[in-house]
Amino acid sequence: MKLVYTHPNLAIVVQAASLLRHAGIDSELRNEYASGAIGEIAPINAWPELWVSRERAVDQALEIVEAMQRPVDCPDWNCGQCETNNPATFDTCWHCGEDIAH
Repeated sequence: MKLVYTHPNLAIVVQAASLLRHAGIDSELRNEYASGAIGEIAPINAWPELWVSRERAVDQALEIVEAMQRPVDCPDWNCGQCETNNPATFDTCWHCGEDIAH
């Protein structure tokens, strides 16, 4: 097992785990409920962690996590269906659900 990601926000670690699962990489969440121990242990030791079980998948997992953290480098966009403004990170319109290729 190899630690590939840790962050104080559990939702972000779960998002990383979902991306790994989508890529076919088995992973394990640890410290999901450790925040209750803060005060007894150092806060950083209670951060949720994402571990990969197969050594040969570690490099790919690290690349996926790194890509997840990169800022989006494209502008917001307007939906061609309903003209609603959408953040650049959205692949579908938040208002009508129209798929947009940007």
